[in-house]
Amino acid sequence: MLFTEQNVRDNIRNRDGKRVFYLSPKDQLTSGARDYLRRERIEILPAEQARPERYVLENGAYLEEKPEHMTHLNGNILVSKTHPRIEFRGKMDLLEAELVLCQLKVPEFSAQLQDILDTARYLLRCEVLDEPIAERKLLGLTEQELRRHSHLPQEYYGQPHFMPAHTDGDKILLLNRARCIARQVELAAVVAFTDAKGNPTRTDLLRLLNRLSSAIYLLMIQLKAKE
Repeated sequence: MLFTEQNVRDNIRNRDGKRVFYLSPKDQLTSGARDYLRRERIEILPAEQARPERYVLENGAYLEEKPEHMTHLNGNILVSKTHPRIEFRGKMDLLEAELVLCQLKVPEFSAQLQDILDTARYLLRCEVLDEPIAERKLLGLTEQELRRHSHLPQEYYGQPHFMPAHTDGDKILLLNRARCIARQVELAAVVAFTDAKGNPTRTDLLRLLNRLSSAIYLLMIQLKAKE
């Protein structure tokens, strides 16, 4: 099998507290997959060293085989594919696909869209590995700066808020669809990361998700201003 970066991400395992990837002599890695493992400092081990896997369910029960209707939450923990966090990850995949499409169709903002895409992938990585999200700039702006720019576009870009119309053209409409998907991802995250008492369990993740849709909106504003 030829492992792509996404295949590798889906098959990372935890061994003695460290992330590892098991590779059979018959399998190969794409250059992107190998770069990802090197960048993340994930050790590649021979497949024969993999320990027999025993799957754990959220209720504490065990399974020796993975049923088709279940998938990995993290590590060897299995959940139904209808689990809210799996639903959230599916919407994140859709957002990433839409951002890549926008890069193709709106090449003047390719670098900015790559920044948003990298941030989305970083966010998903932190969610899957249950790691905290570090503070980072988006489009060169801090969280406070991004909020102010998106609330006061007239002041920063000479373009007031607007409602997209068919006359705005393909580029703005594609960006607007990506923005809408980012908002749907955020709503899915609220469902997935709220406890039984209604309290958010991943405020860091929710805050960064909110910034993703704001960043896409700023690209729409800048494109509208140019027109």
